[in-house]
Amino acid sequence: MHRRQLIRTVTAAAIAAGLARPSVLRAASATTLTFVPYADLALVDPLASALVTRNHVLMVWDTLFALDESWTPRHQMLAGHTVESDGLTWTLTLRDGLWFHDGTPVLGRDVVASLRRWATRDPFGQALMAATDELSAKDDKTVIFRLKHPFPLLPAALAKPTNLVPAIMPERLANRPTEKLLNEVVGSGPFRFLPDERVSGARNVYAKFDKYVPRDGVPSFCAGPRIAHFDRVVWQTTPDPATQAAALREGEVDWVEQPQMDLVPSLKSDQGLKVEVLETAGLIGMLRMNQLYPPFDNPAIRRAVLRAVNQREFMTAVAGESDGATINDHVGFFAPTSAYASNAGMDTFSANPDLESLKKDIIAAGYKGEKVVFMGSGDVPRITAICLVGADLLRRLGMNVEYATLDWGTIVQRAFRQNPIDQGGWSILGTFTGGLDWDNPACSSALRGDGKTANDGWARSPKLESLRDAWLRAPDATTQKALAAEIQRQAFTDVPMVPLGLYDQPAAFRADLTGMQKGLNLFTGVRRV
Repeated sequence: MHRRQLIRTVTAAAIAAGLARPSVLRAASATTLTFVPYADLALVDPLASALVTRNHVLMVWDTLFALDESWTPRHQMLAGHTVESDGLTWTLTLRDGLWFHDGTPVLGRDVVASLRRWATRDPFGQALMAATDELSAKDDKTVIFRLKHPFPLLPAALAKPTNLVPAIMPERLANRPTEKLLNEVVGSGPFRFLPDERVSGARNVYAKFDKYVPRDGVPSFCAGPRIAHFDRVVWQTTPDPATQAAALREGEVDWVEQPQMDLVPSLKSDQGLKVEVLETAGLIGMLRMNQLYPPFDNPAIRRAVLRAVNQREFMTAVAGESDGATINDHVGFFAPTSAYASNAGMDTFSANPDLESLKKDIIAAGYKGEKVVFMGSGDVPRITAICLVGADLLRRLGMNVEYATLDWGTIVQRAFRQNPIDQGGWSILGTFTGGLDWDNPACSSALRGDGKTANDGWARSPKLESLRDAWLRAPDATTQKALAAEIQRQAFTDVPMVPLGLYDQPAAFRADLTGMQKGLNLFTGVRRV
């Protein structure tokens, strides 16, 4: 609470005093949209698991299917599809007019290579490929899945709009080794990336792709026609919250993705601005533990840390108690908006955890004072908040915490490394994910337990994997719901990560912008009036 009071004082003083701010480009043009992302775009590959990368991917790339407002998969890059042989053969036909930004046509073999690449990392893609006997391009327009067993979720997998997006790219890029992330950005979506205008840590620029042909129909979330109304979109990285707010008020930028929550009330009072929650499934905080090395390779220690968490304390540090902020401090391993959210295992949490008792449990579990390297963000306020609370909690539990304050781009890159702690590795980090990422067992990377091939943290849980496989093969929704409850109970035992609660993060943008889609930060459909 003291930290939030300090933030209020500092930011209010900064605005009142008119502190000198870095110069930013005036955004008064009808053809240019200037956007302030929550962090710098450090990684441009669709295989990078960061929300800022996801927003970039949804601008540049397209997908075969796309979700509409009812979360129903619709054809996007496809003209149509057929299902034969009792659900074992899926034939997908590409629509006309698909071109990559490098001037080459989108072909069936590009699709095959792209999906194979995506499936090396994405949990939904891994499930789909495990059910696939053969994936091939019959010709330039036709892709065929021959399955080992029915997989009715195939359209949903290929419509996934969150990390990791099943983005279609040229075969020559998709076939490169996935151990090294791509720096070349070539998609077929409504905007193309301009690498020559990129300034690392400061600026990324996109241009309308003139050869993009929107499909017919009415826009609905990610589905339907994706129409770019701006010739250029400039991402202006501006870490300081007060600078962001002042630039928005003065019209130097058009859209701030995540204004600091303490500044939201003053932004709401400005008649020239709109403040709305665009990511309507919320943002879920979590602690990711490196489970390859001590002390978090020990599930008993992970369980003790989880039982020590008071979700309200974490979310209050981010969003405060008032100011219209929406906090949910009853979050398990599925998003509250998910059909699979339940109370299974939720009695593990306590409003008043006994830290002294848990400290003894950690020692009894075998903790020997090993150094805990906590990677804490210094430039994304919401992540900084949960990292500071998390590091303080670990210290109160008797852990030897070394807190490393890093910019978010560095954390995202370092999180991929599996080095030992004394060789530049890490022990724990705080982060957020979108509620859509935790919608079901198929798409949630947080519920994978496949060791070194799992997401950052590399959790290993054969039981979680077995339950997930059963969910994927479940014959009906009732069985799926029961299995999802079992998955959550098992997650409370194995602790692949620690959920910290959810809050709704508003975006702030100029009042002359219209066409904002709800659900995610989408740049198509947005125009100036």
